[in-house]
Amino acid sequence: MHPPSESRLLMTKVKTIYVVYANWCPHCVPTAVEPMKKAGKELGVPVKLLDIDTDDESEADELVKKYGDWTPDYIIPQVFLELDGGKVRHALTGNPQGVAYTRKAVEDLVKSLSSN
Repeated sequence: MHPPSESRLLMTKVKTIYVVYANWCPHCVPTAVEPMKKAGKELGVPVKLLDIDTDDESEADELVKKYGDWTPDYIIPQVFLELDGGKVRHALTGNPQGVAYTRKAVEDLVKSLSSN
């Protein structure tokens, strides 16, 4: 039998990481995309990259509309975590104050994922 806190962590294990991004966006590449790919590799989970300038745009828009910070001209990157039970959690939106702020938010997210 697991202690309650450990059981809760097991039930909310990350199954997939989604990154909504664009190649031209300095907040996205490499600031968010590379660390999230590395985190996925370390966690042993797939990282699905949804580039808004490709055929992935409609899937990206749907994810942001359902779970993220949606406006018709939404901020990227946005990171989502699909958990074991199928629940999707919005984990991060790029910070318009500057790339350094987004980088710090990404670092904090990666730390929180690796501590679980």
